[in-house]
Amino acid sequence: MRRNNEKQTRYVPHHSGTCWRPVKKKVSTASVVFFFFLLVSALVFLGRIDISIFAGTSSSISDKPIQRTTGKSPKEQEFPLKCTKGNKKQTCPKNYYPTTTHNPDRPISSSNKTCPSYFRWIHEDLRHWKHTGITRTMVKQARKTAHFRLVIVKGKAYVEKYRESIQTRDMFSLWGILQLLRLYPGRLPDLELMFDCDDRPVVPSNDFLGPNAGPPPLFRYCSDWSSLDIVFPDWSFWGWAEINIKPWKSVLEDIKQGNTRTKWKDRIPYAYWRGNPSVAPTRNDLLKCNVSDKNDWNTHLYIQDWVQESEQGYKQSNLEDQCTHSVLCVRYKIYIEGWAWSVSEKYILACDSMTLLIRPQFYDFFIRGMVPLEHYWPIRDNSKCTSLKFAVEWGNNHTQKAQAIGEAAGNFIQEDLKMDYVYDYMFHLLNEYANLLKFKPSIPRGAVELCSETMACPAKGTWETFMVESMVKSPSDLTPCTLPPPYDPSSLLGFLKRKDKSIKQVEMWENKYWKNLNKKQ
Repeated sequence: MRRNNEKQTRYVPHHSGTCWRPVKKKVSTASVVFFFFLLVSALVFLGRIDISIFAGTSSSISDKPIQRTTGKSPKEQEFPLKCTKGNKKQTCPKNYYPTTTHNPDRPISSSNKTCPSYFRWIHEDLRHWKHTGITRTMVKQARKTAHFRLVIVKGKAYVEKYRESIQTRDMFSLWGILQLLRLYPGRLPDLELMFDCDDRPVVPSNDFLGPNAGPPPLFRYCSDWSSLDIVFPDWSFWGWAEINIKPWKSVLEDIKQGNTRTKWKDRIPYAYWRGNPSVAPTRNDLLKCNVSDKNDWNTHLYIQDWVQESEQGYKQSNLEDQCTHSVLCVRYKIYIEGWAWSVSEKYILACDSMTLLIRPQFYDFFIRGMVPLEHYWPIRDNSKCTSLKFAVEWGNNHTQKAQAIGEAAGNFIQEDLKMDYVYDYMFHLLNEYANLLKFKPSIPRGAVELCSETMACPAKGTWETFMVESMVKSPSDLTPCTLPPPYDPSSLLGFLKRKDKSIKQVEMWENKYWKNLNKKQ
């Protein structure tokens, strides 16, 4: 393979400190302060900025409505958080928000946008009930492993909990659904569903063969090609409090800014991964590919100790700096599954470093819309080390193409996986699901009404912070994006064949590379 004529003297296999960056000309501090003072004074005078921000006024949850500012004048948000004072039990406000009507002063307009292509998989995930519909018996059968039952009646949410989830997955999943109801009040039909917050799918398709098999409809965060579980956005979109990962909207903006700090050609020409290897044998197998005195597989692999991280303030796992900070300033990032799909997937793909995606077994709701050689580089699972080494060698010899793949993935995540589309995916999935129900949803005897007040007002610490940060402040003035039609059998087969062809093309290049290399030895 022919190597590009690029300088590599600033890169070393083992390093510390931040990535090399060009020195920028300094601006006079006095000038910056002077112009900042003028800008703030003007904004205060025009009413564009709240002077209380500089007075140290707390923005934590209180019984006062949160204000939002428009271009015309300060206006109270339509869905203020109303927390009760003192030791009174928090309840949902009687007039929580309009469930069947909308503010006439804020007419709803069409978004005129077609949803991203991965929305088409909603039809595929629900195809198993297309002809039979979903009966109450089917829903009850899904209770076997469910953590909670969610019922939405007349725009209000009710939940019946069956068992505790890992950490607070159930809490933030329910919080996300409540924000959907705040964003699109009164627009979802009544529905009833079961939700399993564990990792692996549990509804094998082989157990439900035939047109009238009637599999239980069970929602969860991931599935695989031999299961019928219905995939739904995971809890971390609204924050992962236990390991201090902020809500997705904030992280996405931070990563976008981080991607601009170091030019791609100035990044270290190695592949990087940091994670917990103890959760799955495949991750332990990956550690064999680490750089050593005997072998250099073009990788830097690190074990993530979350206990130590929590004690040190999560300095080595700060997602805002994950793309370009210190050792993370690399051209290639490795994604590998854990016990099932990994939450880390979207954060890795958001970086504009080319993602080396080790062949997965599971899928979440958006990855099926991404294409090998367009959004990521496929890596063999049964020979990780040689596959990773070739991928890095290929990228370093085809820098423009490797950079383009990384940027395409970053653009996909920034545009097609922004929170607006996450909510729209939830809306369309729940709407299509509700249309399949063959019974009238009703509030279970053991269910309790759920609203933002009953969840956020009692919350403390990071949990409170993330809920307030991710709370939907106002209803949308637009309709959700337009759901694209389902795949017809031939187009779906063509799409899957295209992806498979790209993977086989990479494997052919890889085989040729190692064959030629072995001949020279």
